[in-house]
Amino acid sequence: MAETVSDRVVIVTGGTGNLGAAICRRAAAQGWRVAFVYRSNKAKADALAAEIGGLAIAADITDDAECHRAVDATLARWGRIDALVNNAATTKFVAHPDLDGLTGDDFARIFAMNVTAPFQMVRAAAPALRDSGAGSVVNVSSVAATQATGSSIAYGASKAALDVMSRALARVLGPEIRVNVVSPGFIEGEWLRQGWGDARYEEVRAKTAERTPLKRAGSPDDQAEVIVWLLAGGRHVTGEIITVDGGSRLGAGPPAKLRPRGTKA
Repeated sequence: MAETVSDRVVIVTGGTGNLGAAICRRAAAQGWRVAFVYRSNKAKADALAAEIGGLAIAADITDDAECHRAVDATLARWGRIDALVNNAATTKFVAHPDLDGLTGDDFARIFAMNVTAPFQMVRAAAPALRDSGAGSVVNVSSVAATQATGSSIAYGASKAALDVMSRALARVLGPEIRVNVVSPGFIEGEWLRQGWGDARYEEVRAKTAERTPLKRAGSPDDQAEVIVWLLAGGRHVTGEIITVDGGSRLGAGPPAKLRPRGTKA
């Protein structure tokens, strides 16, 4: 019998966050068996696992042994791993000019979750991903990596490191495993709202929609759509960084004086 997506297994880190949950739900809806890693919110994790028929794994993925335990738990449940989404991330919201707002400990904590943890998860899952015959890794980065924006300088720097690491992994893990990056722009949800506060969040959301050719800010499901497609789609795509920001980096268009007469922005 030919293998279908419903035979395949994906691990998603940061599964109980807005984006993580969207990834889990979309993957499950498309037939994937979903194991997701979460840090502390057991009630939310249990509810999501029941909703999608998935496996919730409590683990601190900054600890290498915990990464191996998450992989082992998934193999014990389903006997295989075909894909990995490194979605978990952390930050500290600090205005970029406030250099004293970040400490060395802040950098170490942010890099541990945003760079070291994805590497450890890839390393732990690599044997099973190779055995799959069509392994796929998707690392979730940010436009902050290339635009030097984002919640803090440390966050942007960590995502830039993740981009470089992902391309290096794509080179060394092929041909059995593809490694790609999805780089979101603004994502609606509680993470940014809590970090910035309601007023700042609404201001940035409105400005993002205004300058975006698609005229709306992005949702978690906008990102999940591309991430889940990459798990099995794009069989000849690896080492790529795919920006999902509605085209906001393009801006709203040329100044009015440069547009042909009679045209609108």
